[in-house]
Amino acid sequence: MLDKDDAVAPSIDEVRVLARKLDEWVVRTPVVRSRNLEIGIDTGAELWGKLEFLQQTGTFKPRGALSNLLDTDPDELTAGVTTVSAGNHAIATAFAACCVGVHAKVVMMRAASPARIEACRHYGAEIVLADDVHQAFDLVEEIRDKEGRCFIHPFEGRNVTAGTATIGLEICEQIESFDAVVIPIGGGGLCSGIASAIKQLKPGVEVIGVEPAGADSMRQSFASGKAEKLDTLDTIADSLGAPFALPYSFEICRQYVDELVTVSDAELKESMAMLFGDMKIAVEPACAASTAAIAGPLNGRFDGRKVVLIFCGSNIDWRTFEGHVGPF
Repeated sequence: MLDKDDAVAPSIDEVRVLARKLDEWVVRTPVVRSRNLEIGIDTGAELWGKLEFLQQTGTFKPRGALSNLLDTDPDELTAGVTTVSAGNHAIATAFAACCVGVHAKVVMMRAASPARIEACRHYGAEIVLADDVHQAFDLVEEIRDKEGRCFIHPFEGRNVTAGTATIGLEICEQIESFDAVVIPIGGGGLCSGIASAIKQLKPGVEVIGVEPAGADSMRQSFASGKAEKLDTLDTIADSLGAPFALPYSFEICRQYVDELVTVSDAELKESMAMLFGDMKIAVEPACAASTAAIAGPLNGRFDGRKVVLIFCGSNIDWRTFEGHVGPF
């Protein structure tokens, strides 16, 4: 197990250097006042959204994927890269590989959205399909070992955290002051980066992570004091459905996250519908998690205060979206 003293978050100076490197490929996504959302949710808070679903590939994931690739010796990339993902990280890895000129072979779940699979192919990736998430991790290890490909982890490691920390840096540069930030958690790569950057720059900001109730590996890890594995996953938020927490992202989250909350699939669906109705954005369940948290378990907690919601991704096809929220 990684000792807490050995789990050191990237410094803000490191994050700034990386942000300049990423400028060639990633978008500095906007932060906007969510006035329409405030009408739909009577929380008493002033809500702002970091619109990371406007990032390249439709999610925050290219930041971590590129951070990993840019920190890897080019000789180690000659056989290409591989990864495992419900879709978003696979797309981001394919995109990042395309940016730096290497081949990607990605493992995805057989039940993944056809639109996500096609997006990977668009960036030149070879696709391998798995029956479930546990088989997917076994397959990617086999590909890595047999083909000598560099494994780009979907949520674990210092490079991933450094990549997502650039989001936290951007928020602090875009908004002069705010009181809290609400961050979706899957494996913890997004949350570890944003939380560590914001806490270094604005220590007084409250950082809250939100997980689906059916995929709460970080909550269980916080409770036990060590990274935990889930036997089963039961959530519509497939991109937050990490089957386990891992030591580095867990330790960084434990150092910088003030509180964890969970939301149900029903709350995610309600928030997806609310975001479409009030803000005219169609997002995947994971992206609605921060809204579900502020409308549900955090409702009324931030009366009169400014809260930033992380909107993490929008890779969903219309048929799946309508299946979750009903016809409009």
